[in-house]
Amino acid sequence: MTPLVTAAGELPDDGPYDVTVIGGGVVGTAIVRELARHPLRVALVEASDDIGTGTSKANTAILHTGFDAVPGSLEARLVREGHRLLLDYAADTGIPVERVGALLVAWDQEQLAVLPSLLAKAERNGYRAARILDAAELRTREPRLGPGALGALHIPDESVICPWTTPLAYATQAALAGAHLHLGSRVRSIDTGPDVHTLTTSRGPLRTRHLVNAAGLHADEIDRLLGQATFTVTPRRGELIVFDKLARDLVRHIVLPVPTKAGKGVLVAPTVFGNVLLGPTAEDITDRTDTGSTEDGLRHLRESGRRILPALLDEEVTAVYAGLRAATDQDDYRVQGHPGQRTVTVGGIRSTGLTASLALAAHVTGLLADGGLDLGEARPLPPLTMPNLGEAFTRPYLDAAMIARDPAYGTVVCHCERVTLGEIRDALTSVVPARSPDGLRRRTRAGGGRCQGFSCAATVRELVAGRLP
Repeated sequence: MTPLVTAAGELPDDGPYDVTVIGGGVVGTAIVRELARHPLRVALVEASDDIGTGTSKANTAILHTGFDAVPGSLEARLVREGHRLLLDYAADTGIPVERVGALLVAWDQEQLAVLPSLLAKAERNGYRAARILDAAELRTREPRLGPGALGALHIPDESVICPWTTPLAYATQAALAGAHLHLGSRVRSIDTGPDVHTLTTSRGPLRTRHLVNAAGLHADEIDRLLGQATFTVTPRRGELIVFDKLARDLVRHIVLPVPTKAGKGVLVAPTVFGNVLLGPTAEDITDRTDTGSTEDGLRHLRESGRRILPALLDEEVTAVYAGLRAATDQDDYRVQGHPGQRTVTVGGIRSTGLTASLALAAHVTGLLADGGLDLGEARPLPPLTMPNLGEAFTRPYLDAAMIARDPAYGTVVCHCERVTLGEIRDALTSVVPARSPDGLRRRTRAGGGRCQGFSCAATVRELVAGRLP
């Protein structure tokens, strides 16, 4: 079966799809992958020219246990299930994961007094491996913490994961199984008939019997096109600072603050790429495209970082970025089936969406079946192994056997991130290929290092333009 991934020209019209998913983030691609397990004609439409370019590309990349979710909520159940499912999926497909554990640190007596209730909350959520540490054990585990830390809640199963490889793996496997991916297809209007929805997109019409709205920051807008008006998305901007790889030895765990009503607060966390993250901020804004960093936001992060891990502020900064989370007026996910309309809304998926993605996909598939979709018998998906971007695992430039088979894996193009010509070639010719330097960076890390592409950008642009050696 030849995968169909389009990004330009008129959309094909070979009759209506059984199901179409709007939104190519980690949740939308997970849903398409799950649907591709069944004998259905399935499509994904995404406004941008690539997978995972919205909230999914700019987050803290944490694989959550769900210890701190609202007990009994849909989010709590799906994060708990999703954690297990994604760990297994990552092991099967080569998505890098590091189980570093988390420490929820108390910096004053009031926060210290909250730790027992947070431990009880974790246990109500089915997570029973957490325990409270005193100041001495906390200092042994994280000797470079700032002064004044009084204790912590230890969550040993919190992990860090590659946030870019995950949706790309979902989309690739879905396409290999026969799903159609239509990128660069912004939905402008929806006409709902008795049997078929007709989507008017920037690339022409697309017809579908059932529809899933997984449009992230624009999920409320898509719902309004369908005549629904049950929630409003408020973009919540989170700014982050990425520190150089030389800072990696400063921290061993994900270091979290005691959460407040405003959010989970500023954390310090290692990444699978070998860097250290500081952030995010949490600022509600109105512009759904405003991912710029601010002077106040960065000042706040540096002040927080100086208290949490003082030595971190002496390290070089590799990058600064901001992501937008799809906040709504309630804490839980906004996932609802509309059987009479043959639609499912998947809204309000915030920081835990990456972790919950596979469980969300199964849940949404069940809602579609409740709405009259005949799923048919599930079948195995094609096996898949993704390129490794994690520093804790063997990269191609260190793999003598791989280089012996193909010298392109020994030809380094991006020296900061040690990305080879072979990796870039593979990313440009893959099932869901990179079409821009940004897309290539998410697939290979090329241009994402300490010089931010200063040395390799010209070569990368040449390669993206199709001038492969």
